[in-house]
Amino acid sequence: MAAALDIRLRWLLLVSVIGAVFYWFGSALTPFIVAGLFAYLFNPLVEKLERRRIGRSLGVSLLFLVLTLVLVGIVLVLVPYMQKQVTRFIDQLPNWIAWARNVAAPWLEQRFGFSFEMFDSEGVVTLLQNHWREAGGLAGTLVAKVSKSGFAVVAWMLNLVIVPVAAFYLLRDWNLLVERIHALLPRHIEPVVVRLVRESDETLGAFLRGQLSVMIILGMLYGVGLWAVGISVGPLIGMIAGLISFVPYLGAIVGVAMGVIAALVQYQDAFHVAMVLVVFASGQLLEGYVLVPKLVGDRIGLHPVAVMFAILAGGELFGFVGVLVALPLAAVIMVLLRYAYQRYTQSEMYQEPPADSTIVLEGSVADSVRVAKGEAESTPKAAAATEPDKPA
Repeated sequence: MAAALDIRLRWLLLVSVIGAVFYWFGSALTPFIVAGLFAYLFNPLVEKLERRRIGRSLGVSLLFLVLTLVLVGIVLVLVPYMQKQVTRFIDQLPNWIAWARNVAAPWLEQRFGFSFEMFDSEGVVTLLQNHWREAGGLAGTLVAKVSKSGFAVVAWMLNLVIVPVAAFYLLRDWNLLVERIHALLPRHIEPVVVRLVRESDETLGAFLRGQLSVMIILGMLYGVGLWAVGISVGPLIGMIAGLISFVPYLGAIVGVAMGVIAALVQYQDAFHVAMVLVVFASGQLLEGYVLVPKLVGDRIGLHPVAVMFAILAGGELFGFVGVLVALPLAAVIMVLLRYAYQRYTQSEMYQEPPADSTIVLEGSVADSVRVAKGEAESTPKAAAATEPDKPA
């Protein structure tokens, strides 16, 4: 018992030290955590290339070449386009506010008694427009943040170099790192740890790889659909709805609300509203019957509320690093909780005692509870046998 308790205390100390390192050196670990997540996500693709008799170093190089071309295309095409979308949305925001004040607010006040008089909508619009124009868009905001000091510029450029370099070497040596970590495991817990790591990998891999694919596909579907309907800020609304679709129905709810308001403000008819609803209904059907079953599956084990709590708690405790590791840690914790639940349901604490067993409470509160078959009957007999005869 003492040895088992000592081992548990050592593991608790080890976990505490790791948590302290994340807390104290979070900013320095950020590029390496990003590189590790990148290597974890793309390791299956490199292994597929290995099975086609392509060397691992060559496969990693080809992967980085393709991803670099995709990233350059995104920077040259998508970022400027989305910047124009955000600028257009900011310019149209006064029309949205005017519609909400003159149409939606009176209807809600008449039907449900809601009042929005305390909300300073004009102040919010003016604040957004001024800050957006002063920042000069997305590029201006980024340059303004990284140019506050020479150290910030150096740190930003250093992280920009460290992430791909670290990701390349981690991805190239991934199997070697896994083997060395496996060799360091204590032998008496190695089977259990391997089993839990395998389950964590299945849960985490299904969620991260599958859900990222679902988010990208839904964002493109919503954006193209709203653009085809004629919504001027449709691609921006679709991107927002896709990015938050990791929580079921949240992306669709936010996207429908924004799309319907945009249609009413821009066209003021029921036809475009109906088309917006058709776009999101099609996306939900595709997500529920094709994308999630094929890409994510039903074994992720992460409740939407648990996902939101993990992200918020990670950001509150460890900042940006906490947001990065929130979902991986949540997946691992869910696997550990399932294992603990399984052990608990198989333990004597949970199982019913045999029908002929008796729970005997003796002595003070500090005495242990004894459960033994036939103990209640054997104890009085033994006491009677050892007790001397009383005089008549």
